[in-house]
Amino acid sequence: MRFSDYERIVFFTGAGLSAESGIPTYRGKGGMWSEYDYEDYACERAFRRDPEKVWDFHDKRRAAVFACEPNDGHRIIAEVQRERPGTVVITQNIDGLHQRSGATDVIELHGSLWRVRCDREHVVRDDASVPMSPRKCSCGAYWRPDIVWFEDSLDQRNLRRAHELLESCDLVVSIGTSGVVYPAADLPRIAMRSGATSVEINLDETPVSALYQHRLRGKASEMLASMR
Repeated sequence: MRFSDYERIVFFTGAGLSAESGIPTYRGKGGMWSEYDYEDYACERAFRRDPEKVWDFHDKRRAAVFACEPNDGHRIIAEVQRERPGTVVITQNIDGLHQRSGATDVIELHGSLWRVRCDREHVVRDDASVPMSPRKCSCGAYWRPDIVWFEDSLDQRNLRRAHELLESCDLVVSIGTSGVVYPAADLPRIAMRSGATSVEINLDETPVSALYQHRLRGKASEMLASMR
């Protein structure tokens, strides 16, 4: 099984892909949410209660992510995208490493660390400053990280496009996802129902592993290289 056998590939990526770049995963041993309580740092209620505290936390995340580089897994995906123009990336990651590796068509289901928005003025802009500055929009309201926090809903435009792409793809490759974050965890099923070949790449079994036709166990970069 090689990428060259397919025309419309969807890479569905999660935190396990970026873990090889040194970015902590969110769940499981060593995961971010085993150390921090999302109710203090990653929900709208926390932001309204203490935006400075939330921004202090996210500035630390920005600094940590900025210090990391895309790994071979990111680079292989970007290369496949250049070679197979029908290839897209649907990611749960907010780190921007796909784009830094050269990927161009990336649907960020959970937003991006590198965008901010003002909900008062309904403005969204890119921002790569570390630390993020200024923290307030010209209208006086705080910029909010353009991230889907706990208790937020996914952007329906992203979901619709993800559905369309998965319905029409002939290969879906899930990489480093936990299979427990919904509704994102359900998305690969759309491709399976439409007859696409399905591959799961992960270090361990997940709650959805049995759904996949092919299950590759190992580092994402090595497993992706084996499909070149």
